[in-house]
Amino acid sequence: MGVVVDRGQLLLICRAVPEGDLMWALPGGTVEPGETAGQAAVREVLEETGLTVEAVEELGGRVHPDTGRLIAYVACTVLEGTAHAASQREVSAVAWAARDEIPQYVPRGLFPPVQACLDGR
Repeated sequence: MGVVVDRGQLLLICRAVPEGDLMWALPGGTVEPGETAGQAAVREVLEETGLTVEAVEELGGRVHPDTGRLIAYVACTVLEGTAHAASQREVSAVAWAARDEIPQYVPRGLFPPVQACLDGR
């Protein structure tokens, strides 16, 4: 998952097809053969949001409590572009969420290392 924080806001995508109760998520997808987690995060952010980013730090991983999938979280910085729903098949909207807006998008809260990245730690 690409963890993109810009000006104190976290980039989120609204899934075109919900996964259970999950509508909003970080941009991300499957790591393809031969790819690192960072390379996959950069590719997925571009494919889903149109933003060109650079992977700067792996924040950790976990088995997602709702999907059961193994997720790797990678902090990325924006190099260029304007975020938009670049893949209509996968994404219906994008949002830049400030810290106090996270609960309306992610009611369960963020994975602690992602929250720490948003908080500037």
